[in-house]
Amino acid sequence: MAKATLALVQTDPGTDKAANLERAFALIDEAAAAGADWIALPETFHLRARSAERLAQAEPIPGPLSEALAQAAARHGIWLFAGSYDERSGDPEKTWNTSLVFDPEGRQVAAYRKIHLFDVVVDGAVQARESARNLPGQDIVSCDTPLGPVGLTICYDLRFPELYRALALRGAIATFVPSNFTVPTGRDHWQPLLRARAIENGQYVIAAATIGGGGESGFVAYGRSLVVDPWGTVIACAADEVGISYARIDAARVVRVRRQIPSLEHLRPDVYARG
Repeated sequence: MAKATLALVQTDPGTDKAANLERAFALIDEAAAAGADWIALPETFHLRARSAERLAQAEPIPGPLSEALAQAAARHGIWLFAGSYDERSGDPEKTWNTSLVFDPEGRQVAAYRKIHLFDVVVDGAVQARESARNLPGQDIVSCDTPLGPVGLTICYDLRFPELYRALALRGAIATFVPSNFTVPTGRDHWQPLLRARAIENGQYVIAAATIGGGGESGFVAYGRSLVVDPWGTVIACAADEVGISYARIDAARVVRVRRQIPSLEHLRPDVYARG
């Protein structure tokens, strides 16, 4: 399979985990019925709530939610890129923010724990300290698909181009960025950063996002789930509502763009190392 039909699921999760998951799985069913081969969920699709509640409802992996996701992938025969949710860790006070990938047989083929944690204050409008509830991941993660390797990142990782370059050098033809991006930063930074990561590396960048303010006081998510192709062209952009957007992913497009602009072959690590 050199091409895939991708579905981006955009949700507005609140504090009711059961209701959030019911809606997310209904959208997975809808996207599969429409013919999607790959389905991508956003960051924290399961729950947006205060840290204590998220910690209380965190799950082990494997666990009930990972099993339900595996069953959905197998039932529909799809690649399911399961956004991220709170994974229970060995620290009783902290979780990991973890993204999972399932193949069409329902096998978990990758797990990525968010490396860069969102600790920021933006003009007093956005204040976040993700490190207060999450542990940082330590591993760069990609997985093989019929189209080629794909990379895994989560939200704030988007601001660290070194991670995307490392994934591209592993051969990633696409990188996923499930997100819960804020409105103030999203207005000015969301699309430019996604396009830059795609252009720099000649790869698709696939960003399913949350929208709205469900569950978190003072936090409103930007939405605008996007797919950017290897040339930097936005080929899908969600409306400002809960729903599904579709795009076509073509591995040959990556090959053509990287042949036209072979920047990955022109790297000069010998010079960079000298500072």
